[in-house]
Amino acid sequence: MKKVIKYPTGYTIFYFNESLSLLETIVDKNNSFLITDDIVGPIVRKKIKKWNVIEIPAGEQHKHADTVNTIITQLVQLGADRKSTIVGIGGGVVTDIAGYVAAIYMRGINVGFVPSTILAMVDASIGGKNGVDVGIYKNMVGTFKQPSFLLYDYSLLKSLPELQWVNGFAEIIKHAAIKDAAMFKLLETHTLKDFRKDKELLGKLIMRNALLKAKVVQNDMYEQGDRKLLNLGHTLGHAIENTYELPHGYAVSIGMVVAAYLSKSILDFKQSERLIKLITQYGLPAYYNYDADLALKNMLSDKKRVRNIINYVLLEKIGHAVYRPLTIEDIAPIVTSLGTKSE
Repeated sequence: MKKVIKYPTGYTIFYFNESLSLLETIVDKNNSFLITDDIVGPIVRKKIKKWNVIEIPAGEQHKHADTVNTIITQLVQLGADRKSTIVGIGGGVVTDIAGYVAAIYMRGINVGFVPSTILAMVDASIGGKNGVDVGIYKNMVGTFKQPSFLLYDYSLLKSLPELQWVNGFAEIIKHAAIKDAAMFKLLETHTLKDFRKDKELLGKLIMRNALLKAKVVQNDMYEQGDRKLLNLGHTLGHAIENTYELPHGYAVSIGMVVAAYLSKSILDFKQSERLIKLITQYGLPAYYNYDADLALKNMLSDKKRVRNIINYVLLEKIGHAVYRPLTIEDIAPIVTSLGTKSE
């Protein structure tokens, strides 16, 4: 199924429930360069032959400038030019790096993605944000560049380990919590096992989430308004993710619980336990024994901070989020109280 989302700077074509072999009809095989990792790479090479492939080590720990420089050196050696296309095939780390490389190589060349994880399919590959980490600081360097296409081949999910399925559902729960109360109810009536065994059910859920995010971005590409709502759980999540080497979805789920209790304190949000129940229903952690002082310190280095103010995403009710300018002093009591809890 083909969907087109128009942005102020262009458009992205979404190819849902397709095969990786379709790639040859979307881009010029002879002038395209596939960036993937050493987990997805062998799968890609079996499915499609004789492409220019650049393989990087898998994992968030490799999402840094040295990896970018290595890729760019290989692109030069392979003869990539201003008319070339980069195709990122993999999870969120790969799509973030591939998008960033495409944005800066020769001052910008075309890019598309084939997301291979739930997290990348519903979130990381959509919206044009890309970049790399600097030390423990998530996505501190990056650009905005919309992919020209997203190709969804659900067969790539077959080899996904259990942890990565769980990891991806954190962003799905987040989308439901901020924008889609009906989807929240749908998730409550199913389990992860249901979605893993029912391809049609899963396909509809992935498309629903992908288009939800795409339409938010369509109306606010540079995060001046409602796009900020997509950061539910990410302020605390980013503050602890790299420090404790947590999967992104795990860090976000812990962050959503902190946001829920902040929402209860500030907005009289009454559904914290309902959110926590859904998080744990999908195998995600609700609490983590993080160092609260260190987490608060890391928040002060968050790229979304403006002076001493953080636009924190809170929930008024399930399906409706808002953002509020909060100081570290506003945030600290809840962050401190939950940091002492364990899973």
